[in-house]
Amino acid sequence: MTTLDIIRKTKAAWSALRDADAETKNRLLTAMADSLVDHTAEILTCNETDLEAARGHISDVMLDRLRLDEGRIAAMAEGIRATVKLPDHTGRILSETHHANGMTIYKKQVPLGLVAIIYESRPNVTSDAAALTVKSGNVCVLRSGKEAVRTSTAIVKALKQGISAVGGDPDIVNILEDTSHESARVLMTADGLVDLLIPRGGAGLIRACVEQATVPCIQTGTGICHVYVDEYADLDKAVKIIVNAKTSRPSVCNAEEVCLVHRAVAERFLPMLRKALTEDRTAAGQIPVELRLDPRAAAVIPGTPAGPADFDTEFLDYILAVRVVDSVDEAIEHIQAHSTHHSEAIVTENDANAEKFVNGVDSAAVYVNVSTRFTDGGEFGLGCEMGISTQKLHARGPMGLDELSTYQYIIRGSGQTR
Repeated sequence: MTTLDIIRKTKAAWSALRDADAETKNRLLTAMADSLVDHTAEILTCNETDLEAARGHISDVMLDRLRLDEGRIAAMAEGIRATVKLPDHTGRILSETHHANGMTIYKKQVPLGLVAIIYESRPNVTSDAAALTVKSGNVCVLRSGKEAVRTSTAIVKALKQGISAVGGDPDIVNILEDTSHESARVLMTADGLVDLLIPRGGAGLIRACVEQATVPCIQTGTGICHVYVDEYADLDKAVKIIVNAKTSRPSVCNAEEVCLVHRAVAERFLPMLRKALTEDRTAAGQIPVELRLDPRAAAVIPGTPAGPADFDTEFLDYILAVRVVDSVDEAIEHIQAHSTHHSEAIVTENDANAEKFVNGVDSAAVYVNVSTRFTDGGEFGLGCEMGISTQKLHARGPMGLDELSTYQYIIRGSGQTR
């Protein structure tokens, strides 16, 4: 079956879901979660095959993104069950206007239709995307990267078996086993069939989709996330936040890539930062973080001199670019020049500086004294997420049920003419 055949088959299945009530959709989702757990052994076997094929070709950090275990599969199932608990917004009336001529104009939330997701080596995206599309009344076509295709296909097989077990149409969720550029091109240009394309992955994938797609496309994911340590920061708190933002999972888009430090605290803070990220991690048998330092930071602590591209790079690794700045205004200026508008944080005890930072930084998520790692649909109460939008139209930040919906106007009257 060709890519276009799969797209058409999936779009045809939308009629089975677009008008489904909340109880029906939740029954499907619960069965999907149960089936995912029931097929853990098969999924892990496929995952080990993917891991073996990828070793030596992708970094250890990216291998961790690819790797599944029983706990991660259980967490994926819990993500689906969390979606079950969310209110069903499909069909709700967003506004109601009464015209002078007696007709009533309703603005109604409705599903988009067919949502296509192109993603790389994160198998959990498979279940997250399927859950959110089903809950929002949409159908989906998934295209995994080649490193994860066996695992993702096994996950979809389990989800489809769950859907079938409760009488649903299994074609509401499909995956392309063809991971060639051609299959991606067909998805990007399936006008009239694909209602929204969402790329989840590195800058290259996102750029290719945005530039080549003729279907509506959301720009997501790339995260050059900053943490600014203000002159009024609690430095112990700053270390704690940065250790989490950089090292808890460096391969994800909400991980910190750049640290900006006010010159007034640089001589005290930078040695604390280096100790926590390099010496302490080495002593604990953990991977130390390579610090890439601008000249002012390098005058305080040892590290690697920062190159011209280091403040514009999403490392997705144990690497952190560090720069010393003279003010909160300079920190904001740097972020505006180098950010991908994903997530930024300020660490400060000064309310005025915090407010200046929040108002001055034009990113989807802005934090005060919090790690950037919280930019996540689950953490934001969305159940799971489809991706992090770094644009402003039609979605921004973690994409949940509302962002997988559109609206239509329903006008009721009694024979009015114009």
